[in-house]
This record gives sequence, structure tokens and C-alpha cells, in this order.
Amino acid sequence: MVIIHEQVYRGILNDGHLVAVKRAQQGAMRDGQEFKNEVELLSRVHHKNLVSLVGFCFDKGEQMLVYEYIPNGSLKDNLSGQSGVRLDWKRRLKVALGTAKGLVYLHELANPAIVHRDVKSSNILLDSHFNAKVSDFGLSKPLGDDKGTHVTTQVKGTMGYLDPEYYMTQQLTEKSDVYSFGVLLLELITGKKPLEKGRYVVREVKLTMDRTKDLYGLHKLLDPALRLETILGLERFVDLALHCVQDLGADRPTMGQVVKELENIMDFAGMNPNTEPASASLSTEGTSREHYTYGNEAFDYSGRLPSSRIEVK
Repeated sequence: MVIIHEQVYRGILNDGHLVAVKRAQQGAMRDGQEFKNEVELLSRVHHKNLVSLVGFCFDKGEQMLVYEYIPNGSLKDNLSGQSGVRLDWKRRLKVALGTAKGLVYLHELANPAIVHRDVKSSNILLDSHFNAKVSDFGLSKPLGDDKGTHVTTQVKGTMGYLDPEYYMTQQLTEKSDVYSFGVLLLELITGKKPLEKGRYVVREVKLTMDRTKDLYGLHKLLDPALRLETILGLERFVDLALHCVQDLGADRPTMGQVVKELENIMDFAGMNPNTEPASASLSTEGTSREHYTYGNEAFDYSGRLPSSRIEVK
């Protein structure tokens, strides 16, 4: 797997807007065509549950991507307790739904369809209202024309989240993202890294669960930060996660089906997904408010970022 070393800075534009600036370190920069492809991809995806690209720099040895600033950090940090914020069950359901809707946009509304290829908790960012935004499209791959269903490609991704079928066949489809999302769902309920000290969360849940018992007998695996009496719909949530991590992609649901089931689970838990903020809605197909539309001449950008202050994030 190729590892790109990048530093993230917090910047302030002249109009006062905060941005996140991801800068590749010297000696770790990517091929120019690969960087251009990522910018082109990011400039044409517009959804409230995807992090928006504000600008970029590719000039004289500099590679920088400028994103909207997301204040509450990553889902990974929030689950680990590093952020100091406690995610209750309803917030976790909201994060799951928002993430799923972002992936539905990539799979079903983008043309051609896009596979994210690196769905994981560190790539899910939380805004000031804890709405989920899928980030980091460095490994993302278009599926070709609008009739494409898969693409043969070198295997890339993160161990623990990686689709085993994709790993074995090198055939990338949207169902690879579905598998990674299923792992993410199990991470949401356990609070554990998917792969740690030889333990794999998918295998642990499958071996421990007992459908004849309350909460499927998973009490010892559940994140202690969750109050057991409040996690209504947990069994259906686990069923959905395990459906997503089926060995064969053909046996997994689509992300559209995942969204519908998550909405049903939220309704069962006493939440109305239709009253969630617009960022969790599939109807947000338009351009994000702060997204800049690039023309063909955008790649001649001089590299001067319009910010008055930049500091390490």
C-alpha cells in the first residue's frame, strides 16, 4: 500500500472562514496526474455528507488541498474519548445514517459512480451539530462509464476495513464500500478498533452473539460509554452490520437499502430521520454552499492560497 505523508493545517481565509489545509510533505508527493485526478473528482461531488473541497495548490513542488473546516474532528477520535465528547446511541445512529447517505450519493447519484475505497472512522468527520461528513478521497475510484459495475485495480485500503472479496479478486465494486461500512457499524457499537492485537471485531461479534438473548448477548463487547437501557434497535443494527460484511459482495445490501434500514431503526429508537438536519438528507443533491466550481483553467492555479493565517491543526 502507498503511504502518503501529509500535514493538516487550520487556515483562515480573508473573509473569516476557517478551512483545513492538507499539505503533502516534501519527498512524499504523489504523481501529478494522480493529484489532478483527485482534484477533478472532488470538484464534482457535492453533498452535505461529503467534505467540500474549497481550493487546491499544485505548483513548484507544493501539493495542497483546501477543505471546509470540520470542528468536531473524526469519528475515531470521538469514539476513543480523545475529543472529550460522549457519543450516545442516538448520536451514533445519526452518524451512521449521515455516512450512509454520503456513500449513496457516491454510488448512485455521481456519474460515473465512485467507490470511496477507504471508509473508516478516521475518515468520517463530525461538524458542529455532529452531522457526519465523509472525507479523504485519495484512494477513491470512478467505476468508468455509467454502465460500469466494477473496475480491476491494485488493492488499496485499510486493513480491518478491507473487503476480503476485493482483496482476493482485485475487482472493485460499490459493495467494497458496503463491507467497510459494515465494519464501521460494529465499531460504533463496540468502540473498538476493527483490528487490534490479533482480534477482529467482525469475527468477535459473530462468535459471541446469541440471537436468543437480550442484546444478542453482546453485553461484554459493547462500548461502556453506551447506557444499555437506551440502545433501542441494537439487534437490528447488528443484523444490518453483519449483512454488510457478508463474504460475497452479491449477498450484501446496496447503500440505498442500508439507508432505508437505518431510518427504520431510528424510527424504532424514537427518532424521526426525516426531521434530522438537511445534511442527513438524500434530497441534498445540489452544490454545497461553500463549494467553488472549477473551470478547466483551474489547474493553472499559481499556488497562492487566499488565507491570512495558517497554523498546524
